Amino acid sequence: MESIQSVKQRFEIIGNDPKLNRAIEKAIQVAPTDISVLVTGESGVGKENIPRIIHSLSHRKHNKYIAVNCGAIPEGTIDSELFGHEKGAFTGAAAARSGYFEVADGGTIFLDEVGELPLPTQVRLLRVLENGEFMKVGSSQIQKTDVRIVAATNVNMAQAIDKGRFREDLYYRLSTVEIGLPALRERNEDIHLLFRKFASDFAQKYKMPTIRLDQDAVALLLKYHWGGNIRQLRNITEQLSVLEQKRDVGFAKLKEYLPHVGSHLPAVIPTKSSKSDFGNEREILYKVLFDMQKDINDLKKLTLELMNSGNSSEVKADNAHLIKQIYAPSQENSSLRNLTEEVFDSEELEESDSIAVIDFNKSETAIQPSDKYHFAEDVEEEESLSLHDKELELIKKSLDKYEGKRKEAAQELGISERTLYRKIKQFNL
Repeated sequence: MESIQSVKQRFEIIGNDPKLNRAIEKAIQVAPTDISVLVTGESGVGKENIPRIIHSLSHRKHNKYIAVNCGAIPEGTIDSELFGHEKGAFTGAAAARSGYFEVADGGTIFLDEVGELPLPTQVRLLRVLENGEFMKVGSSQIQKTDVRIVAATNVNMAQAIDKGRFREDLYYRLSTVEIGLPALRERNEDIHLLFRKFASDFAQKYKMPTIRLDQDAVALLLKYHWGGNIRQLRNITEQLSVLEQKRDVGFAKLKEYLPHVGSHLPAVIPTKSSKSDFGNEREILYKVLFDMQKDINDLKKLTLELMNSGNSSEVKADNAHLIKQIYAPSQENSSLRNLTEEVFDSEELEESDSIAVIDFNKSETAIQPSDKYHFAEDVEEEESLSLHDKELELIKKSLDKYEGKRKEAAQELGISERTLYRKIKQFNL
């Protein structure tokens, strides 16, 4: 068995971080077997090195090694790329074609960004993992292949499974052994080593002196977040090597090349909302309704005190914080502000006056002075705002609407059919 140090030299891996060493050690240990491996880690941490190590140290090393970026292949053609197709299987299929699993028979396939695979392709891949069988697109003939699969992803697989974007059974098949690579910011002692290695490589490539950092620049280098990890560090080093005439770089100059240098957080990239956001929007809506109900209950209490005391100035002083909250400039408080203004416009309420009170459960009613001591007793029980109850109610309505058809009900609710099935079991529907 090769040592960690010899593998690092062979594959030009820089660093002595314990987590990095443990990942390489696990790759060396599983290499002689045919166990499926899942490599996890952020984008840019160097996940592609692990499958190369595994293949080169396995008994398959003399056979083909094919790396496939699943995220770069269009959904409509990925089945053809992986499993091949027959002539005439689809428009443009002028001739039969062998897929990667047929070509790499006896070797290793590295599926990068496996979390981006569409669900139908995941079913086909699961069959290959279970019994080594697959069918070409447009064919009914079963073919056998002996391929070792090493997959990699930067996706949170637990979340992808929960949202129905990745099959749970496929995940467990792929991750017989899981190897996690640390982010660059977790390898603090390796950052300057990597910078010096990249600087030396680019100096030779562009035939110019090597870039060097002063102490302050090194401190900034170590403190930076490195959202793009090793790929980003390499990019910054190349920019400095090409663009800077002075080969000694200080803090101020390095700072110009580091985006968001004042932040320890990666840049937030806005994404389009999807149906999967339905649950979050619903929770926010429930919270707004709950807050509005609470404000109205507080206003009812305030009104009762006014009716009982007859001194609006004293009550306003005692409830200044509540009045300030009701007058806060928010959309949901606008109706409360209007009502409060009507109550406090007069210096003092007269015994004969009636007061309008808004209730969620009743239309606007007038409370007479004779009812003022029974106000708290007359208030109807508040509507339940429990997320559990509302979720149950929505699921029941959706199932009733589509006569128990789970697929249509799940689409209406904006969740996966698998999640809906789990909810049905949970609520005993």
